[in-house]
Amino acid sequence: MTQGPTRRTVLLATGAAALTVGCSEYGDDNDSGSSSVEASAGQELAKTGDIPVGGGKIFPDEKIVVTQPKEGEFKAFSNICTHQQCPVANVSGGTINCTCHGSKFSIADGAVEHPPATKPLPAKQLKVSGDSITVA
Repeated sequence: MTQGPTRRTVLLATGAAALTVGCSEYGDDNDSGSSSVEASAGQELAKTGDIPVGGGKIFPDEKIVVTQPKEGEFKAFSNICTHQQCPVANVSGGTINCTCHGSKFSIADGAVEHPPATKPLPAKQLKVSGDSITVA
């Protein structure tokens, strides 16, 4: 007589599978199954009027954050937090914010404003021509 799996075994296996799926959301940067692709040179991201002064906008599909720390000054950074590679969630209060663990980065230079991140967000190159913001 063969005995099937116990209820405990089934619950443990189901929980482990769910945990694996949930944790894989923030996989490494080399995940070839990812639907987002880094922005390519010449690609228009936004109009200058779309980026608020003292704030910014996240472009998750292009993996970039564009900010306007001062009127007419536009900056761009990776949207991937340097702490544990979560995508940043929002831009408010003069910082780019990752809600995974609370890291905050300066909209002016990507520097860490609040840990646990210890490295700044990598800068990206932009080109502003008229009212168009493109990837350089």
